Amino acid sequence: MVRFFAVLLLVTFCTTANAQLFSTKTGVISFFSSTPLEDIQAKSNDVESKLLSTTGQVTFLMLIKSFRFPNQEMEEHANESYFESDKFPKADFKGVITNISSINFAKDGSYPATVKGNLTIHGITKELTANGTITIKGGKPAVKSKLPIKVTDFGISGKIVGKELAHTIDITIDCKYD
Repeated sequence: MVRFFAVLLLVTFCTTANAQLFSTKTGVISFFSSTPLEDIQAKSNDVESKLLSTTGQVTFLMLIKSFRFPNQEMEEHANESYFESDKFPKADFKGVITNISSINFAKDGSYPATVKGNLTIHGITKELTANGTITIKGGKPAVKSKLPIKVTDFGISGKIVGKELAHTIDITIDCKYD
């Protein structure tokens, strides 16, 4: 009988702990670059993300080749010239929501969030802080954020920067968690 209660307590504890981990494999990350020569926009619907509500730890991972562009030629040019996606196939972010205690995952609503962590693009990791919104609906969070990224901070350089690709691109994150 004692063994039964110990197992029941362990199962209850594990279920509660697991309920605090949210994840998705269908998050969306897009970027926009505007120069006098052309505007470039791309979107990926294949972003993996995990969010631990108790600590605020958050991760995002995507394959660079999952970005979809308005046309095939632009997609090939971006993968070869900008991102060098054969050499640097993925981008990721690992960080923590610094104000996690002000977000009530048990109550529907929108909450401002600040995340601090490390972003790796093109093989270079930089620390950054970004603001966004976490919306809770039916016990499930959704995260939205928009942040500017200087491409030269991530080793993307050359004659294309400033002409075909803006010095600063806008990254938009939109993830709905299960």
